[in-house]
Amino acid sequence: MLAALVTGCGAPPQAAQDSAGARLEAAAEQAGLVADPARASLVGSWALDTDRVCVVPGASGAYRIGVSIDYGEGQGCAASGSARRGGDRVAVTLGACHFDARFEGDRIVFPATVPAACDRHCTGRASLAALAVEHLSASVSEAETLRSPGGKLLCAMRQ
Repeated sequence: MLAALVTGCGAPPQAAQDSAGARLEAAAEQAGLVADPARASLVGSWALDTDRVCVVPGASGAYRIGVSIDYGEGQGCAASGSARRGGDRVAVTLGACHFDARFEGDRIVFPATVPAACDRHCTGRASLAALAVEHLSASVSEAETLRSPGGKLLCAMRQ
């Protein structure tokens, strides 16, 4: 009976790197259909709906990052600070607000829960939590033009 159960389990599962899904993902990356996060640039303009993010090179291997969310009628967020990339993670520092965002090559996704210190960058019921933006442009000069609803440049060298 035990022998029947053991032999009924079938072949051992394929290693994750050699699965059909992993091979398909690798082929899509090679063809340029899917961005390879390991080779993708963080620099540029990012957006989705009214959410905007700019990322430009900063000092000592860090980046300058700016975030603007504008839902109108006193509902929004605006912040600027620094970021450091580590693989598929981006350590974001916006003053006292610190968290790790996920970097997917063509998307940046903030965590669903951010520290309470992040609330100071927002008005009304807006939040930095779960912000997700897509890469629009790799242009540094374009990224440096992102402004808060109040007109402050969020990624410019001199603010």
